[in-house]
Parts: sequence; C-alpha cells; structure tokens
Amino acid sequence: MATTSSQDLGTKPISKLIIKQALPASIGILVMSLNILVDTIFVGNWIGSTAIAAINVVLPVSFFIAALGMAIGIGGSSIISRALGADQRQKALKTLGNQITLTLLLTLTMVTIGLLFADAIISSFGGKGDIFEPAKIYYEIVLYGVPVLALCMMANTVIRAEGKPKFAMYAMMIPSVSNLLMDYIFIYILDFGMAGAAWATTLSYVFCFLFILWFYGSDRSELKLSFSHLGLNVPIVREITSLGFVTLARQAVVSITYLFMNNILFDLGGETSVTSYAIAGRMLMFAMFPVLGVTQGFLPIAGFNYGAQNYHRVRETLNIAIKYAAILASIVFIILMLFPEQITRMFTSDADVLRQAPNDMRWVFAATPIIAWQLIGAAYFQAIGKARPALLLTLSRQGFFFIPLILILPQFYGEFGVWISFPISDVLATIVTAYFLNREVKKNLIPKDV
Repeated sequence: MATTSSQDLGTKPISKLIIKQALPASIGILVMSLNILVDTIFVGNWIGSTAIAAINVVLPVSFFIAALGMAIGIGGSSIISRALGADQRQKALKTLGNQITLTLLLTLTMVTIGLLFADAIISSFGGKGDIFEPAKIYYEIVLYGVPVLALCMMANTVIRAEGKPKFAMYAMMIPSVSNLLMDYIFIYILDFGMAGAAWATTLSYVFCFLFILWFYGSDRSELKLSFSHLGLNVPIVREITSLGFVTLARQAVVSITYLFMNNILFDLGGETSVTSYAIAGRMLMFAMFPVLGVTQGFLPIAGFNYGAQNYHRVRETLNIAIKYAAILASIVFIILMLFPEQITRMFTSDADVLRQAPNDMRWVFAATPIIAWQLIGAAYFQAIGKARPALLLTLSRQGFFFIPLILILPQFYGEFGVWISFPISDVLATIVTAYFLNREVKKNLIPKDV
C-alpha cells in the first residue's frame, strides 16, 4: 500500500497529482500562516504594537536556525523523491537517517551560539529602544524550542516526498492550532505577556514533533529507519548539503533582509515603520499560502518523474504548476490591493500605523501576479538536483536585487525607496528566472522527448 502511494507520482494525471499534493500543502501553510497572523493580532491587541515589532526582530534569527532543518529536509527530499522513482529504497532510508543526524548537530550548535550572544544579536536585528526588552524575553524562550521545530520542518518535507501530503498537512496544522489555544491561555487568561507568547510557540513545536514520531513509528510511512541509517555517509551528506544549501541560503538572505529592513526603517521612521513592515511581512507569509502550496506540491512530482526519466511528465508538471500558481497569485493581488486598510485594522488600533501601513502593503504586493514564475522556476532546479542554478535563482530576488535596492534607493527617495524596492526586485528576478528556465527546458527536456 505504501509503495503504491509514492509510485502514483509517476503514473497518475499531472493535474490531479498537483491538486492532491498542493491542496494539503496549501492548507498546512494556510493554517501555519494563520497561526502567525492571529498570533500577531493577539500580541498586538493584548500586549501592544511594540510587541509586534519585537517578534519581527526575533523571527529572522529563530527561523534561520530552524531553516537548517528545512534546508536539510528539502535537500534530502529531492534525493528521496528521485531514489524512490529509481527504486533505490536503501538510499532513501540512508538519506533520511543522515537528515536527522545533521539537523540535530547543526541546530543545537547554532542555538548555543545564539543564546551566548543574545544581546548583540537582538540589537543587530533592530531590537532597539522600546523594542529591546520584549524582544529579548521572546527570543530566549523561543530559541529553546528551535531544534524541535527544525526536526519538524525537516520531517515534513520527507513525508511529502513519500507521497503522503495529508500527513504533512497534519504536521503543519498541529503546532498552529495548539499555539493559538495556548496564546489565549498564556496571554489573555494568565497575562504572561511576551513570555506567554514565547512559551505558547515553543510548546506548539513539541506537539508537532510528537505527531511526527507517531507517523514514523506507525505503518503510514514506507521509510522504516534503523540506527545504522543515522551514521553519516559522506556522498549523501554532500548531496544533501549542496541541494539544501539553496534553502538555507534563501533563509539566510531573508534574515539579512530583516536585519537591514528593521535597522533602515527604524532610522527613517522609528517604531511605527518597523511595525508597518512587520504587518506587511505577516501578510506576505499568509497571503502567499496557495502559491507556496503549489510550489511544495510541485517538488515531489517533478523530482520523482525526473528520477524515473519521464521527461514529458516533468515538462507537463512545470507548465501546470506555473499556471495554477499564477492564477492564485493574481487573486491574492486583487484582494490585497482592495482591502489593505481593513487588514491593517485587524493588527492594531495605533493611529500612526493605520496611516502608514496600508500604502506600504500595496507596494510590497505590487508585483505579486508574476511571482509564480520565479518561485516555480527556482524550485524546478532544486527538484531535479541541480544545486547551482537553484541557488542562484533562489537568491536572485532578495540577494541580488532587493538588498542592493534598499541600500541605494532610500538615499534618493527616503523611506519610499524601501517600499518600491519590493516590486522592482520581483520583476527583475522573474525575468532572470524565466530566461534560465526556458533555456533549461529546451536543452534537457524537449530533446529527450522527440
């Protein structure tokens, strides 16, 4: 039964497969994003708008460490998808074992460093003035749970690579729902403030981890590990890290972006501008859930069929995924252009933020309809195991375009220069990705089919 599930990726109609893979992924991302969104609403209304800015300071640090697990997960899942497609089950098992070992070694090391240099890190990421103290409270508690979160993020991608998208969805939903329940108890009822928000987040990771342990201990998974699979294998580690480095580099650039944005906006507009960016950032995580769901659903299908040398199915998967993602991105764009004021009011009643945030949000999402080409295009190279182009295209938007723009444009246009950097970088990155993707398809997919 389990074997049939992964083999479906190479036989079932592509449209149905993408929906089957993307729908649970989208729901999982939606619930996770709703968690972040509602968590921010709770914090803003029950603690204060400065608390929103404080969490925005901490997130890039904690998410970067947790992204080690996601990077290892996605890098290893690409190997697992292709190994299952090529009927190399032992390689798939060894890869999963190595993913677990690498995740634990790296995240525990990073958390230790993060706790030793807490004050300096918080200040560097924009935790200044009134933001510092609540940021430090949140930071220290959340960091204890980050290795557990990293394991959950790693395992989630592997569950999807097995062709079990519903269980991957459940793994994403459990911490989200539990976090909101504990937010209500710790913040609203017990009045623990920032510490309550942090403990709610940390404990939610534990619930997710317990579910994943159950999944791999049951007969739902076709990957049954033994201790021998945990020993590091140099060729597998090299392949995991080369492919996973794409995801890690992306998250590193995201963290660097937060560092620059929080500091630049604090200097230009103080706590109000940092809070405005925090709200736009939460909406960016939330509103893009259907597009990210299609991207996540696309990865195992493309990887499996590439490993099985079904190149016509890879091409079809690519085309359908871009079409679905573009339609969904356009819907997101319309909603956010029409209702930014109403969205901002959900987070805060602060008059200064209410005046500024809606217009900022419109600029952040101005190029959303075209973003599908960039996301799917970069993910394609990762799915087929081509780490270098995947890395370069993944970094193109924020690393090559956005960060230079936010350093240059504010010198001429002030804070407005920061906000117009969003659509400009989206357009430039999409053009570059479309060029390389089109060249790759013509060179390596079409000739093998004719």
